[in-house]
Amino acid sequence: MDGKDGFDAFYQDSYARLVRQLWAMTGSRQDAEDVVQEAFVRAAARWGRVGTYDLPEAWVRRVAIRLASNELRRVRRGLVALLRLRPVQQDGPSEDRPALVTALRDLPLRYRQVLVLHYLVDLPVQQVAAELDLPQGTVATQLARGRRALAQRLGPDHNQQEAQNV
Repeated sequence: MDGKDGFDAFYQDSYARLVRQLWAMTGSRQDAEDVVQEAFVRAAARWGRVGTYDLPEAWVRRVAIRLASNELRRVRRGLVALLRLRPVQQDGPSEDRPALVTALRDLPLRYRQVLVLHYLVDLPVQQVAAELDLPQGTVATQLARGRRALAQRLGPDHNQQEAQNV
């Protein structure tokens, strides 16, 4: 097989897909690339074990999600400190971004995570719960709340069905 008994092929097959998934969660392609790359570095270091998993991509995605969550918490703490020093000038959303991407980005991370994993990655609620270390009932509740919040952000110009089909 190729490098490290299949890691190179696994990386080539999974990288772009995982970046798209994390991009939808983080709202930033650069942040998505950073956390996915770091997750792959960790997978490579543990490839002897991770490579034997039924779904090594799920392991990498889970690590990337945790890294993104940790980074978001770090950034929020920094913003709180900056807000104490001076007000932050904020621009409105860029006109070249679709309304859905903007609305999704504005949702709390916990809603973005379950919405992306369930609707974009097409994982069942049970697997979303396993990847995020949450009870299935919590995932179902966050999906419902996330859909509602997304529909509110999209406003009356978008129909309810569009919000549910993230």
